[in-house]
Amino acid sequence: MDRMLLRRMVFYGYHGVIPEENRLGQTFIVDLDLRLDLAPAGRTDDLSQTVNYADIHETVKAVVQGPPCRLIEALAEKIATAVLTTYTSINEATVAVTKPHPPFDIRFDGVTVEIRRRRDRDGNIVPVAEGG
Repeated sequence: MDRMLLRRMVFYGYHGVIPEENRLGQTFIVDLDLRLDLAPAGRTDDLSQTVNYADIHETVKAVVQGPPCRLIEALAEKIATAVLTTYTSINEATVAVTKPHPPFDIRFDGVTVEIRRRRDRDGNIVPVAEGG
Protein backbone atom coordinates (compact mmCIF):
# COMPACT_ATOMS: atom_id res chain seq x y z
CA MET A 1 0.00 0.00 0.00
CA ASP A 2 1.22 3.49 -0.84
CA ARG A 3 1.55 6.31 1.68
CA MET A 4 0.56 9.95 1.79
CA LEU A 5 2.16 11.86 4.65
CA LEU A 6 0.90 15.18 5.98
CA ARG A 7 3.46 16.39 8.47
CA ARG A 8 3.45 19.07 11.15
CA MET A 9 0.03 20.55 10.48
CA VAL A 10 -0.39 23.27 13.11
CA PHE A 11 -3.78 24.21 14.56
CA TYR A 12 -5.13 26.09 17.55
CA GLY A 13 -7.64 24.29 19.75
CA TYR A 14 -9.15 24.20 23.22
CA HIS A 15 -8.43 20.63 24.33
CA GLY A 16 -7.21 19.59 27.74
CA VAL A 17 -8.09 18.49 31.23
CA ILE A 18 -7.19 21.75 32.93
CA PRO A 19 -9.96 24.41 32.64
CA GLU A 20 -7.48 27.05 31.49
CA GLU A 21 -6.66 24.90 28.45
CA ASN A 22 -10.33 24.93 27.46
CA ARG A 23 -10.58 28.67 28.03
CA LEU A 24 -7.27 29.91 26.60
CA GLY A 25 -6.50 27.23 24.03
CA GLN A 26 -3.13 26.23 22.65
CA THR A 27 -1.28 24.94 19.62
CA PHE A 28 -1.59 21.32 18.49
CA ILE A 29 0.53 19.64 15.84
CA VAL A 30 -0.95 16.79 13.79
CA ASP A 31 0.90 14.29 11.60
CA LEU A 32 -0.93 11.87 9.32
CA ASP A 33 0.41 8.75 7.62
CA LEU A 34 -2.30 7.59 5.23
CA ARG A 35 -2.29 4.24 3.41
CA LEU A 36 -4.03 4.13 0.04
CA ASP A 37 -3.47 3.12 -3.58
CA LEU A 38 -1.77 6.04 -5.33
CA ALA A 39 -1.00 4.15 -8.56
CA PRO A 40 -4.08 5.36 -10.49
CA ALA A 41 -3.22 9.01 -9.76
CA GLY A 42 0.41 8.38 -10.58
CA ARG A 43 -0.47 6.83 -13.93
CA THR A 44 -3.09 9.38 -14.96
CA ASP A 45 -1.92 12.61 -13.29
CA ASP A 46 -5.60 13.09 -12.36
CA LEU A 47 -6.56 14.59 -8.99
CA SER A 48 -9.86 12.69 -9.00
CA GLN A 49 -7.85 9.45 -8.72
CA THR A 50 -6.43 10.35 -5.31
CA VAL A 51 -7.38 12.30 -2.19
CA ASN A 52 -6.80 16.03 -2.14
CA TYR A 53 -4.46 16.78 0.74
CA ALA A 54 -5.85 20.33 1.02
CA ASP A 55 -9.26 18.78 1.71
CA ILE A 56 -7.74 16.41 4.28
CA HIS A 57 -6.10 19.39 5.97
CA GLU A 58 -9.49 21.12 6.21
CA THR A 59 -11.06 17.96 7.68
CA VAL A 60 -8.38 17.76 10.38
CA LYS A 61 -8.62 21.50 11.02
CA ALA A 62 -12.39 21.20 11.59
CA VAL A 63 -11.81 18.46 14.18
CA VAL A 64 -9.01 20.25 16.04
CA GLN A 65 -10.84 23.58 16.03
CA GLY A 66 -14.14 21.89 16.88
CA PRO A 67 -15.60 20.82 20.22
CA PRO A 68 -12.91 20.27 22.85
CA CYS A 69 -11.68 16.91 24.07
CA ARG A 70 -10.13 16.40 27.46
CA LEU A 71 -7.46 14.03 26.15
CA ILE A 72 -5.28 14.18 23.05
CA GLU A 73 -5.99 10.44 22.73
CA ALA A 74 -9.65 11.32 22.11
CA LEU A 75 -8.65 14.07 19.68
CA ALA A 76 -6.49 11.61 17.72
CA GLU A 77 -9.39 9.15 17.62
CA LYS A 78 -11.76 11.83 16.29
CA ILE A 79 -9.25 12.77 13.59
CA ALA A 80 -8.76 9.14 12.51
CA THR A 81 -12.51 8.57 12.38
CA ALA A 82 -13.15 11.75 10.39
CA VAL A 83 -10.41 10.97 7.86
CA LEU A 84 -11.37 7.31 7.36
CA THR A 85 -15.09 8.10 7.20
CA THR A 86 -14.73 11.02 4.78
CA TYR A 87 -12.14 9.49 2.42
CA THR A 88 -13.13 5.92 1.72
CA SER A 89 -10.13 5.31 -0.54
CA ILE A 90 -7.88 5.59 2.52
CA ASN A 91 -7.45 2.12 3.98
CA GLU A 92 -5.46 2.99 7.09
CA ALA A 93 -4.45 6.10 8.98
CA THR A 94 -1.80 6.72 11.59
CA VAL A 95 -2.51 9.91 13.49
CA ALA A 96 -0.03 11.62 15.80
CA VAL A 97 -1.20 14.57 17.88
CA THR A 98 1.39 16.64 19.72
CA LYS A 99 0.69 19.14 22.45
CA PRO A 100 3.98 21.06 22.31
CA HIS A 101 3.44 23.20 25.40
CA PRO A 102 1.49 21.33 28.07
CA PRO A 103 0.64 23.57 31.03
CA PHE A 104 3.14 22.03 33.42
CA ASP A 105 6.39 23.28 34.85
CA ILE A 106 8.51 20.74 32.99
CA ARG A 107 11.01 21.16 30.16
CA PHE A 108 10.48 18.99 27.11
CA ASP A 109 9.32 19.21 23.49
CA GLY A 110 5.74 18.28 24.31
CA VAL A 111 3.76 15.08 24.44
CA THR A 112 2.65 13.08 21.40
CA VAL A 113 -0.02 10.41 21.11
CA GLU A 114 0.04 8.19 18.01
CA ILE A 115 -2.74 5.81 16.99
CA ARG A 116 -3.27 3.53 13.96
CA ARG A 117 -6.75 2.83 12.64
CA ARG A 118 -8.16 1.07 9.59
CA ARG A 119 -11.50 0.19 8.10
CA ASP A 120 -12.45 -3.48 8.58
CA ARG A 121 -14.47 -5.61 6.12
CA ASP A 122 -17.73 -4.36 7.63
CA GLY A 123 -16.70 -0.71 7.34
CA ASN A 124 -16.02 -0.27 11.06
CA ILE A 125 -13.00 1.76 12.09
CA VAL A 126 -10.76 -0.42 14.27
CA PRO A 127 -7.27 -0.32 15.80
CA VAL A 128 -4.46 -1.84 13.75
CA ALA A 129 -2.74 -4.74 15.46
CA GLU A 130 1.05 -4.54 15.77
CA GLY A 131 2.59 -5.93 12.61
CA GLY A 132 -0.73 -5.65 10.78
